[in-house]
Amino acid sequence: MRKKKDNKHIHSHKAARRSLEKHTRGEKKHYEIKQGNTLGEFDIKVLGMFHRNPHGVYNVRQLTARMELPQTMQEKVSASINHLLAVKQIEECEKGRYKAAPTTQYIVGTMDFTASGAAYLIPDDKERYTDDIYIPSNSTAQSLHGDKVRVYVFKRKSGRRPEGEVVEIISRAKTHFVGRIEISGNYGFVLPDNNRIHVNFYIPREGFKDAKNGDKVIVEIASWPEKAAGPVGRITEVLGTPGQHDVEIHSILAEYGLPYRFEDEVEKEAAALPLEITSMEISRRRDMRGVTTFTIDPADAKDFDDAISFEELENGNYSIGIHIADVSHYMQEGTLLDNEAYERGTSVYLVDRVVPMLPEVLCNNVCSLRPNEDKLTFSAVFEMNSKGEILNEWFGRTVTHSVRRFTYEEAQAVIEGGDDTLKKEILTLDSLAKKMRAARMKNGAISFDKEEVKFSLDDKNEPIGIHIKVSKDAHKLIEEFMLLANRRVATYIGREIAKEGGRYQGNPPTFVYRVHDDPNPDKLFALSGIARQFGYKISTKDRRAISSSLNKLLKESHSRKEGNMMETLAMRCMAKAEYSTDNIGHYGLAFDYYTHFTSPIRRYPDVMAHRLLARYLDGGKSVDAESYEEKCKHSSERERIAAEAERDSVKYMQVKYITRFAGQDLRGVISGVTEWGIYVETIDSKCEGMVRIRDLRDDYYSFDSKNYALVGENSHNVLRLGDEVIVRLKNADLERKQIDFEFVSTADALHNNETGND
Repeated sequence: MRKKKDNKHIHSHKAARRSLEKHTRGEKKHYEIKQGNTLGEFDIKVLGMFHRNPHGVYNVRQLTARMELPQTMQEKVSASINHLLAVKQIEECEKGRYKAAPTTQYIVGTMDFTASGAAYLIPDDKERYTDDIYIPSNSTAQSLHGDKVRVYVFKRKSGRRPEGEVVEIISRAKTHFVGRIEISGNYGFVLPDNNRIHVNFYIPREGFKDAKNGDKVIVEIASWPEKAAGPVGRITEVLGTPGQHDVEIHSILAEYGLPYRFEDEVEKEAAALPLEITSMEISRRRDMRGVTTFTIDPADAKDFDDAISFEELENGNYSIGIHIADVSHYMQEGTLLDNEAYERGTSVYLVDRVVPMLPEVLCNNVCSLRPNEDKLTFSAVFEMNSKGEILNEWFGRTVTHSVRRFTYEEAQAVIEGGDDTLKKEILTLDSLAKKMRAARMKNGAISFDKEEVKFSLDDKNEPIGIHIKVSKDAHKLIEEFMLLANRRVATYIGREIAKEGGRYQGNPPTFVYRVHDDPNPDKLFALSGIARQFGYKISTKDRRAISSSLNKLLKESHSRKEGNMMETLAMRCMAKAEYSTDNIGHYGLAFDYYTHFTSPIRRYPDVMAHRLLARYLDGGKSVDAESYEEKCKHSSERERIAAEAERDSVKYMQVKYITRFAGQDLRGVISGVTEWGIYVETIDSKCEGMVRIRDLRDDYYSFDSKNYALVGENSHNVLRLGDEVIVRLKNADLERKQIDFEFVSTADALHNNETGND
């Protein structure tokens, strides 16, 4: 398992000058990759010259010169050549001339840097290469976090971690970065906000733009000289003074390449859309305006993707419709609007604002299922009995009319006994949702209910309160019916219309699935070790046993101090859900078929699902799988970027919020233990910070990796994962979004002292 590295702190002017000297001196890069007993250190250096240019052909004299060695070293180079020939790492292509041997040891993948400057290569071919490849900090070449690279992997002894060296940068993940500029005379350096960007950007005076010393800026790579320690950059935008709210939020948007606004051409195209619902359009659809329909959403929601209709049938069953905004009717393929939505991929929800996928005229107006307005929708309508079983289903385009907008709180009040004109509808839907949820859990679904941090902000976007979002019955009601629609749409396309004798002759047409692979066995094993210390047991006998034991763990730990930590660790065992045309099912939900169909206002894959479902309902041919797989990969990547930006905005606001508690004792739980300290998450606000091992003054502590604890050598005090402790705020760094705590005591020690004082 990877270990989370200590975070870098902001460099000083002195550090910046040292970095400049590396640029001007042109320091030679050294490779010191340990090779066990297979190759010596010098052999590795010689081999590095070959695999950095796999097609190059060299003699001993050329190699000596390229390695910048004196000619007196030719004999040592020649000896190394003979050794490399013997172990078949190179071959002699003609007398006295050598090249790299053909090898399968080159792997393409994505660089995942730690804050120390070392990295891991995440291989593209995950079926062939199941392990990430460790890249030492002196072997990363000029790659940066997220870059697509080619790596040479060194053969290791059995049981040793594979290591590699970057030999080619295939493509940059990004070329623009956010950081703070430090100016010293006629040059400056931009120190990146992201601690996984391990280099500083040298800025000559002509690249300053209007930046002042200390400003937050956006910098782009202008060049990267071969022997320079870092790139030469130029400032493209000055964001402003660090620490100011808008500057920090715009920094997050810029860091992830998220747009501030829509281009004028896109806005004009959206504004020109015909918004009137014509009688001709209604005649093409199932008219469901006479069926009782309503929405249930958060109190602050502005766009309403989904509505539910309810009708009691004469036979005693229920007709329940899940109605979704028909975005694809307004947003035609190939338009500027569609291209922009595809590039964005998803709406992004920061703590103080939304970066929408669609312009406001669509997301908050024409497509939003607002009450007392006719709306064009795409619907899944089910006939269900009182047991929650599906007897019939229908999919197609509709026109609907919502008669009521419920907030979650209002619907919850009805469920808990309150009165309402739609009480019968709400209570019946709640009853059916609970039965569907019970059946889903029985079938092996995992019951994650992760606590979500929400902030109360004043008119200046300052956090004045923090609360934890709790999922109640009203939330679960909507969740179950959305899951139902997503599952049945995917099942219809993946199984029902693909039956033998149909138009697809047993071959499902191309579709966009939401897939979720089985948990990572190594991470499950690690979780099992942690859980065992708290009295829980994880069974890995089979899929059903894993699901059952994880659910038991989540249920039993929920109300205990380690509950949030256990849920976090269990979630980390899970594979990441993603979009794909290759349906492998959804492990976490225990569904064989699943898609995203219910949120096209804020997710582009749902728009694709609508278009494909409409095509196949009309008898159309299957679309090209390869092009849609590329769209799925893009959508998954945009979702990942959005999630990271949202997490950063929460961290930023947590750092800002916790400063009000300076000097106060804060109760927390140890959420992580490493060789450099402990992470503590405060119980009330869920703010996580670090107590560094060097700041534990009462003893010398060492890391016990087996028991996830720090142990005092003299006192034998133990600070263990899950322990409740008392800490005080030491430092809150808004720019780095980091919190440092100082340790006060264990909660038990504080309780004992208070009891003694009484």
